[in-house]
Amino acid sequence: MTTATSAPAASAEGHIDPAATLTDGAVVPIQTRSERPWSFDPADFGTPTGREVNWKHTPISRLGALFVDEAAPADVIGVTVSAPAAVEQARLAPGEAPRGEVFRPEDLASAIAWTQEAEAPLVRIPAGVELDEPVIIRLTGNGGVAHAHVVIEAQAHSRGTVILRHEGSAQQAQNVEIIVRDGAALTVVTVQRWDNDAVHLSAHQARVDRDASLTHIVASLGGSVVRVNPSVELAGSGSQGRLYGLSFSDAGQHLESQVYLHHKGPHTTGDVLYKGALQGENARSVWIGDVLIGPDAVGTDSYEANRNLVLTDGARADSIPNLEIETGDIVGAGHASATGRFDDEQLFYLQARGIAEDEARRMVVLGFLLEIVQKLGIPALEEEFTAAIEAELAAGADA
Repeated sequence: MTTATSAPAASAEGHIDPAATLTDGAVVPIQTRSERPWSFDPADFGTPTGREVNWKHTPISRLGALFVDEAAPADVIGVTVSAPAAVEQARLAPGEAPRGEVFRPEDLASAIAWTQEAEAPLVRIPAGVELDEPVIIRLTGNGGVAHAHVVIEAQAHSRGTVILRHEGSAQQAQNVEIIVRDGAALTVVTVQRWDNDAVHLSAHQARVDRDASLTHIVASLGGSVVRVNPSVELAGSGSQGRLYGLSFSDAGQHLESQVYLHHKGPHTTGDVLYKGALQGENARSVWIGDVLIGPDAVGTDSYEANRNLVLTDGARADSIPNLEIETGDIVGAGHASATGRFDDEQLFYLQARGIAEDEARRMVVLGFLLEIVQKLGIPALEEEFTAAIEAELAAGADA
């Protein structure tokens, strides 16, 4: 296992703890997201206990099957791809470019997914191509454990959208490697509408090159435990990263995202906004946002925010924004977090104008979440998610 800045630390069991590093023989907790060690070898990671910095908010007891380094049956996840004719598709063995150009596993589940995926599917938008329709990758779980590594590449000056749709039942550890070449503009939308018993651990890692842009959207509604962690490096001068998220957590659901945005090149722009609603006993959401503005990222403009709306007693939202700046020559940088209950004043305002209470509640919640829905830019998806949010609200009212 290695890290860009320091030697890794061995735990008492002899494995490397991604929450710590060695300094003069003493174990010192890692203080910055950029120092987290990585390895392609699952043996370098100990099984998480829930005390590690990157696992302490996750229900480890519900994830055990994804920490076992064993081959899974090939038919656990059914995959169908709908793509315009210009899109190139291939299968990549470990070490076959561009697989591994960007991605570095940072935890056990991710390293296992890397190892177990013998041939990673590649979806490539060729240079200069502008897609009129999105690429849709539909993954349907049939029960059981599954591992995946997917590579998405937008070559120079291309334009396109890739949608990952997750449905059915499975326990899946998934890696998504995203490469946005010079001048390209790529949108990646990952939709989690799993059945209630599904478990989904997904690590998305992206690099955005010179004058390129990536819009990355996480939309999580279904599943027992859903953890989607996007990590985006704005490597090239003038690159842009827009990271958005939407979640609606019901009773017993755990929906989580740990976001990392690294401004590495000069004159880069970042916008991070995640919104979530929660209702029902033990409904849980976790959002951790890390933004690093590196020493060479002069002229950076970056902002991250997370906002949560708690609709019922017994629900809990954890929100932890972090901002690290290593240069004083920036345009601006900031972060914000807010978690609150339903606004009774808004409800009173609407009811005073003759709107029934149930309809008023629906309007307030929809107004809160539609800011993210409208960023999808795909009318069919926007309609689908508006209807899904309304269905969630109706189910909560009937409970």
